[in-house]
Amino acid sequence: MGIAMKEQKNKKMKVGVVVSSAMDKTVVVLVERTVQHPVFKKYVRKKRKFMAHDEKNECKQGDKVEIMECRPLSKHKCWCVKNILKKSELMSELSEEVLNVEVVADNQG
Repeated sequence: MGIAMKEQKNKKMKVGVVVSSAMDKTVVVLVERTVQHPVFKKYVRKKRKFMAHDEKNECKQGDKVEIMECRPLSKHKCWCVKNILKKSELMSELSEEVLNVEVVADNQG
């Protein structure tokens, strides 16, 4: 993560959940925030998707990540994944099931 590791003072940071990791070295991160409605004074949730650079393709769908603002890397991508805060539980369960199936298949023949 050469681009993301260059820490500078005035970089914006956001925390969100990866909703797509289908592209090479790119993830889509959903960032949710609450703001107060100016007229009704009720708190509403605002959501926005950011495309972020993931150099090593480490992020999977469902991971909670921290993204940092960086130079524009493409038309829509100007954020970099700084670190993965929490791995997706769904993906870890699926990988354990796949390993168990492979072990059973090896033992049977």
